[in-house]
Amino acid sequence: MQKFPMTGPGLQNLEAELRQLKSAERPAIIRAIAEARSHGDLSENAEYHAARERQSFIEGRIAELEEIIASAEIIDIGALSGDTVKFGAFVDLYDEESDREVTYHLVGMHEADIKAGRLSITAPLAKALIGKRKGDTVSVPAPGGDRAYEILNIRFGG
Repeated sequence: MQKFPMTGPGLQNLEAELRQLKSAERPAIIRAIAEARSHGDLSENAEYHAARERQSFIEGRIAELEEIIASAEIIDIGALSGDTVKFGAFVDLYDEESDREVTYHLVGMHEADIKAGRLSITAPLAKALIGKRKGDTVSVPAPGGDRAYEILNIRFGG
């Protein structure tokens, strides 16, 4: 089984989602299916079909989360240090095209959330940043043309 790097908080979030699905969502959907069944003819029962579709989604997500959690390799980002970009680093960048500063935390692909500043280690920008130092400039291909970023700072542990 292939292992995927992940931070401790990222794993905790996935485990919490799994617990929620198993302890609340799954029982609720079972009750909804039972209720819809009690309404009679299932062939034309929209509530029943919607509940079964939701059940299918929940069971799929549970299976997906169990697989991700089983294949997670936890990296203690608190123990990381150095002056080059690597997994777990917080990287302050200057986006030369938009003339603004952005900060990204390089995390595992299953915990990435670009709106929250968590950039997947598999993203093109993260791949370009790996191994670079403060003051380096990276160029990343984008649909509107290459984008250039200058590394302003690299820190670990928040």
